[in-house]
Amino acid sequence: MKLLKNKTITYIHIVAMFIMLIFVLLFTMLVIYEEYNDFDRESSFIRVAYIKKQKETIKFDINRILNFINHKYKNRDISISQSILKLEIIDTIEHLYGRKDGTGYIFIYDFNGTKLSDPIQPNNIGKNLYHFKDLDGVEVIKNLIAISQKQDGGFVQYRWIKPITSKNTLKISYAKSFDRWNWMVGTGLYLDEVEKLISADKVALKKRLIKYVMEILSLTVILFGIGLIGIIIINYIISREIDIFSDFFQKASKSYTTIDEDKIHLVRFKKMVVYINTMVTEIHKQKDKLENKVAQKTEDLNYLLKKQDSFIKHSIHEINTPLAVIMTHIDIFKIKFGENKYLSKIEAGAKMIGNIYDDLGYMVKADNFIYEKDYIDFSQFLESRIEFFKEIAIGNRHNIVVNIEKDVKIYFNEVELQRVIDNNLSNAIKYAKKDSDIMIKFYKEFNHIILEFKTKSYKIKNTDKIFEAFHREEHIINGFGLGLEIVDSICKKNSIKIEVSSDDEFTIFGYLFLIGEKSESIIT
Repeated sequence: MKLLKNKTITYIHIVAMFIMLIFVLLFTMLVIYEEYNDFDRESSFIRVAYIKKQKETIKFDINRILNFINHKYKNRDISISQSILKLEIIDTIEHLYGRKDGTGYIFIYDFNGTKLSDPIQPNNIGKNLYHFKDLDGVEVIKNLIAISQKQDGGFVQYRWIKPITSKNTLKISYAKSFDRWNWMVGTGLYLDEVEKLISADKVALKKRLIKYVMEILSLTVILFGIGLIGIIIINYIISREIDIFSDFFQKASKSYTTIDEDKIHLVRFKKMVVYINTMVTEIHKQKDKLENKVAQKTEDLNYLLKKQDSFIKHSIHEINTPLAVIMTHIDIFKIKFGENKYLSKIEAGAKMIGNIYDDLGYMVKADNFIYEKDYIDFSQFLESRIEFFKEIAIGNRHNIVVNIEKDVKIYFNEVELQRVIDNNLSNAIKYAKKDSDIMIKFYKEFNHIILEFKTKSYKIKNTDKIFEAFHREEHIINGFGLGLEIVDSICKKNSIKIEVSSDDEFTIFGYLFLIGEKSESIIT
């Protein structure tokens, strides 16, 4: 199914046609292959059948010769000697059998291997060829004599000089004995003659195979063409009706409309039209009801937001007054009575509340207030904020260790810069392990300003999520989780690059500021 993902119907039909073509070609190749095998089998069958037929013919000829010899022997004139009778019989056989091409002749040997009759090679008559061997080492005459003495005679295959070509040619001969005179009577068939006849039959078979294959290919092309035309027609019908659905959905996304059922002809699609039109009508009704409800809820929500905004603004204002009173009286107490460890803790708590107050104030104003930029002595400003948090750090058993480069200036808004510094200092104090140092490093490098806060704290598992609103790690049990969201929004607004690294030993928050007025992009 993944192969068909995001594919058009035309593409699917093309793939289907291609697959169909492959199957048709495979089927055609299989048929041709089977026909070719049948051709080979039939060729082999022709050869075997032809040789069998020829063997039966030469066997029949030898049996006729033996019947003739036997007849002459039984009806012989006793006044004539057997030697003369033998010569008469041999002469008759030599004149009656044989072909013009020198094949099909009858040969006769006695059991000792002496040639008695051979119309093709008469010069060898009277010679003993009992141990004669052909090119393959077959003792031809010996084997023929031996097999002729069996009850039904037998066949021997060997190589012999063919008269018409004078070449050593494969030959198969049948021999049977006339025991009264110890004769081996035989005749043979040259197998190249068989191959000539088989070749002629093979040519005929090959022509028949080619004709059959062409018929199959023609039929395949015709069937594929019919299938192709059918797929094109089906593709056209389906695509046209799908286009009607597509056009409907485009219009339905913008306005209320239905599908004209008369334009749809496929039964399955007609059923879909009924369901779709019913669904669209119902959705339109529900949409009107929902829009009325949303309008009413929006009006109610706007009213609540206005009330909430008014409440938050008044609450922040109300917090500021008692906070200012607390801080003022702490300063007066210090002037009159000096430092007091209990009062220091109260002051630290008040400053933390002041930091939360500043965050809330910034969030309330952020969307409706333009924070103008100006040149700030970053080094001096950072030192003043560290001084502000010094008592809070001491109260939480921390020591702030600084390494600040002097006289580094930046074009930035002071309120936003304070939110970045204060929230990092506040988090460092809250989450650093007790009795550990908070290390702050500040320096200029090329056209960048680097600010780092390094603490010994628990490892942060999700460094990518800590800047999300209300996100807190599992080990953090206090705080709203808003401080870093404010820091992140200010950094994005001013193109400040943030880098956070955390392991089992240290956590480092790094900020990369641009020097100068144009700080819309980070240069790396």
